[in-house]
Amino acid sequence: MRSIHSLAVRAAAAVALVSFAPSLLAQAAKLDDPTIVAIFDAANTWDVETGQLAEKKGTTKAVRDFGAMLVRDHRAVRKQGRDLAAKLKVTPTPPKDFALAKVHADAMKKLEGLSGKEFDKTFLQNEVDYHQAVIDAVTNTLLPALQNAEVKDLVTKVAPAFAAHRDAAKNLLAKGE
Repeated sequence: MRSIHSLAVRAAAAVALVSFAPSLLAQAAKLDDPTIVAIFDAANTWDVETGQLAEKKGTTKAVRDFGAMLVRDHRAVRKQGRDLAAKLKVTPTPPKDFALAKVHADAMKKLEGLSGKEFDKTFLQNEVDYHQAVIDAVTNTLLPALQNAEVKDLVTKVAPAFAAHRDAAKNLLAKGE
């Protein structure tokens, strides 16, 4: 049976993601490349942070290794995005009402308060939900709004890694890690 904390984290993430997606869709016409680069950068930064937490708090080697993979992979992708932004002289500009920033802060606070198997399960479910939300936002909102071909190519190139991370988290959950 899932713990109340786990359900609360998942419910908060679901509510925020549901509210985030329409917000992005409504602003799609207003999204420009600097805003999209900032969103992409933030998504990678946040997964570095949750990965670092899993490296420290994971109770199994599989969860700690998954956290380390997130840190490694998302740092590399974030660097690619930042290098491309610098090359293109694009200054990342986060959206004014960035709902997902609060979702991430709330998720981190809840994860930091958990331990043991409860942490592992909540962390892994967060990664499934988070990566799916990123995939949906990239596919439905960000990619169609991107104007710069190089930025679009980078986002397209790394998109499969988000799906791989989601699937890895699902597999660990299924194994009871």
